[in-house]
This record gives sequence, structure tokens and C-alpha cells, in this order.
Amino acid sequence: MIHQFILAAPKPGMTAQEFQDYWVNVHAVRYASKIPQIRKYMVDTVVDVEGNLGAPALPHQGIAEIFLANGEEQLASLQTEEFLQGARLDEPNWAAFWQTIVIDTTAHEIVPGPPPARGRAWVKLTVLQKRRPGLALDDYRKQTLDSYAPVVKGTPGLRRYLHAHTVDGAYVFGEAAFDSVEQLWFDDTAALEEALRSPWFTEQVKAARDEIADQKYVFSLAAEEHWILGPEAR
Repeated sequence: MIHQFILAAPKPGMTAQEFQDYWVNVHAVRYASKIPQIRKYMVDTVVDVEGNLGAPALPHQGIAEIFLANGEEQLASLQTEEFLQGARLDEPNWAAFWQTIVIDTTAHEIVPGPPPARGRAWVKLTVLQKRRPGLALDDYRKQTLDSYAPVVKGTPGLRRYLHAHTVDGAYVFGEAAFDSVEQLWFDDTAALEEALRSPWFTEQVKAARDEIADQKYVFSLAAEEHWILGPEAR
């Protein structure tokens, strides 16, 4: 299954709150969720935390997580009337589309945690990473799972952990912007901030990340999730 991440930012003149409200309550419900090939769909609305990774900070205020069965269904989804005459036409009403980042991935669940559920008030950290210069893509993928992920698992307060590799198709015409996306779930914002300040995260996780990632291209956003379709696949 393809786990797609779409990071979006508010159009000029729209506040973060207006942007998030429109995405969750209008765009997601009226347009995006109508695309028949989408099996599961959630919107993560960004929350402010101390300790986010990356400088300058990402301007995005939300992340769509879309689950599709395979590449064929993904291509078909982009040719549907629901996308072309619905979701795509609505995008300029709320999003600065020139800032949108789209990453298609294959996910690996490292710490399962409880099954995903609507209404669970966890906060999660989404991290975008690019491998360090000179590290082959296959080696990066192997090291993220074999040596890096086991260190991240030790983060204090961690409830669930996912590491997702960018799909091969993103490299057909050159380099992908990011090589993987990881997500770390915590009980609440306070628990997430405590984890980000912890010696384990600032020292152990950072050291493990430095072995595989280019620190100029590591960015994170904290968010609350809103299921639109799911968590069971339709």
C-alpha cells in the first residue's frame, strides 16, 4: 500500500486556524474523500511545539495522509472527475499550492502501539529526512531500519513509531527531495516536548541520525490527527 504524505501551507491572507478548519471540514469532506481510489485518509493539523527540527522552520500547517492500494490506483485517482473537477479545483481556495510537498512512501511499523482509532488525542511528530551525501539509497534504507530505528525506539514516552521509505518511482528522473518520513506518537504536546528535550533524543537519536542523514535536510512538524476515512480501509 502507498502511504502518501502531502504537506500544505495556507494561501496568503489566510490564518493557520482558518486553513486547518477549511481543510478538515470542507476540502477533505466535500472533495478529497470523494476520490474512490483513496482507501484511508486523514488530515494532521500542525500544533506549536518547542524543539522542532530544521531551519528555517517549515511553513506548512497541515499534512494529508492518503493510503492507496498501489501505483495503478494512484494514477487512476488523478484522472477521476472527483479529483480534476473537485479536489484540484478547490485547492487554490485555501492552500499555497506552490509550497506543497508530496511524498509517496512504503511504511514500516517499528513500534505498533494500539490500533489506530478515531478520537485518540495523541500528538505525533512527522520528520522528513534526506540521506547524507555519499550514502547509497539502498544503504540508507537498510541503516534506517537496522541501526537508526532501534535507537529512536528508546525515545522517552514514545507510543507508536513508523518509518516510511520514499518509493522507487520518485527517483526515475533524478533525486527525490526526501528519502524517508518517520512519525513518532506521544500522549500529548507536553510529552512530545519532554521527549524532544531529553538527552536520549538530543544526543543518542541525533548521533544515530547524523550517521545516515544530511542535517541540512531534516525537518519536523508536530500535529494532531483527524481521520476523514478510516482507520479501517474502505
